[in-house]
Amino acid sequence: MAYTKEDFKQLVTDIQSQAWYKNPIGFGIARVDRGQLNSDKILQATYPVVNWEENFGSAAIFLNALKESGVEVDTSKSELVCDISDKFLEKCIESFRPYIPEAKGNEHKNVQVISTLASLPIDSGLTANNFKVVFIFENAEPQSAESVYLKLYALSLGKAKLRSLNLNGAFGKLQNCAWVGNQPIELDWLRENEIVLKISGKYPTIDMVDKFPRFLGHVIPADNTRILETSKVRFGAQLAAGTTVMPGAAYINFNAGTEGAVMVEGRISSSAVVGAGSDVGGGASILGVLSGTDGIPVTIGENTLLGANSCTGTAIGDGCIIDAGVTILPGTKISLSDKAVEQLKEINPNKQIKNIMKGSDFLGVNGVHFRVNSQTGQTVAMRSTREVKLNADLH
Repeated sequence: MAYTKEDFKQLVTDIQSQAWYKNPIGFGIARVDRGQLNSDKILQATYPVVNWEENFGSAAIFLNALKESGVEVDTSKSELVCDISDKFLEKCIESFRPYIPEAKGNEHKNVQVISTLASLPIDSGLTANNFKVVFIFENAEPQSAESVYLKLYALSLGKAKLRSLNLNGAFGKLQNCAWVGNQPIELDWLRENEIVLKISGKYPTIDMVDKFPRFLGHVIPADNTRILETSKVRFGAQLAAGTTVMPGAAYINFNAGTEGAVMVEGRISSSAVVGAGSDVGGGASILGVLSGTDGIPVTIGENTLLGANSCTGTAIGDGCIIDAGVTILPGTKISLSDKAVEQLKEINPNKQIKNIMKGSDFLGVNGVHFRVNSQTGQTVAMRSTREVKLNADLH
């Protein structure tokens, strides 16, 4: 038991010095939604606080509390998902005691989670079965729905860089559910109860059927970030402050997003990243790793304009423009005049610029304007002379 902050620090040091202990990459306590028919199915995990490469003192207390409450703690595996018990909460409270009085607002959020759980009213309808404590020790393929959600949180909260986390096999760990707001419902439960629900007028208004919830179901965005339709951003996307996602053709998939203020009126597919100050025009499409990019994630540079209904399947540099309706894929043949070659060499001295290039050759090449010759149908590139600048009032 810790009575002072010095006691707490010494306790953490003692725990971390033990052979069994290992600092996690990420950890947190999640409320889980279980299947209505099969309670072993985890339909969703909601983390009020996500720790990612931080707060190792709290991690030590959580892991030690599990160990002292009789749970086998194996930190040699890539992840650890454990049930929460009254004994676990009791041990955590004993250790966090010096910080409980000041655990308010933005202070000591892990302590707030423990205190809130420990003080849940008996008639809340919630039990220990509704909560899990989750640790990720290695950035390996996720082994549980709880760890998938923890990684998606890390991405959407900006705690982990886009494309930095191993999400291989994530789809297989998530359940395909009917979603009513933030509540996931087993499809089999709906089928089994369809007659009763419909006759009684209680059949739910289903918003979508998917394995992933919506971004806004789990994340509070920055004050200057706008998402005009909740369906336009999937959980696991990352939106930098100042990003605007318009209705209509706009969409941002998981493990994709923006690195600064961006106007999004088109599609940013999985693993695609758009730089600050860029504009993804109405109906423009940035292809994902499974759709025409040769498996290479697409990066769009800063202050770049993707014209309406354009299609991009390869990396585009800073200060570029792709005209409306133009498609640039890795293998697209692009012609440059002698003048264009010289002008682009001036601002890209370390890049090989020539008269005939493929789309994939423009990786890291800045200041390019991609167009289609209306007479010959040939895709051409030239030096961009137009500055791409977002309206500051909108971002």
